[in-house]
Amino acid sequence: MAPHSDSPAARAGTADPGAAEYVVLLDEEGTPIGSADKAVIHTADTPLHLAFSCHLVDDDGRVLLTRRALGKLTWPGVWTNSFCGHPGPGEDPVEAIVRRAEQELGTRVDSIEPAIPDFRYRAVDDSGVVENEICPVFTARIRADLNPRPDEICAHHWATPQDVRAAVDATPFAFSPWMVAQVPKMALYSR
Repeated sequence: MAPHSDSPAARAGTADPGAAEYVVLLDEEGTPIGSADKAVIHTADTPLHLAFSCHLVDDDGRVLLTRRALGKLTWPGVWTNSFCGHPGPGEDPVEAIVRRAEQELGTRVDSIEPAIPDFRYRAVDDSGVVENEICPVFTARIRADLNPRPDEICAHHWATPQDVRAAVDATPFAFSPWMVAQVPKMALYSR
């Protein structure tokens, strides 16, 4: 996989829906070593790359769970945290979270805080596709109505953190592997 340069088009993320989305490739220590087209790296031999997970909270203290669209390449139809994404080359993670909240959920967020800054995981989907990410985890507040993209999310549900923790503990097979690993490590779910 040849790394892609840090061109202005690559740094633009996905402002143009037809444009390729580039992810930051990492070495084992987490140092950026290049970038590659997200559409081609997720395979049975996915290279280590940078991502993020975000858990959205509303003004009532509930957490947004989303169900991945049935057409997703990995973990289709699985319940997970509010949203995930990949910072583009040179993109600040907080800016990536704001961008991705708009793209995936059609909403605005603020009060973005780190929850598990050193989270890393590797998981294999039933189809054989591997996720291999250094994936800092954040919490944020939702500040507008939801308008999820159907090609990203097929359902969503607001739940108390206690109910989320109980569901993940009781039925981990119904949730994404990254969420199952994140929830026990987050203060949000231990209240």
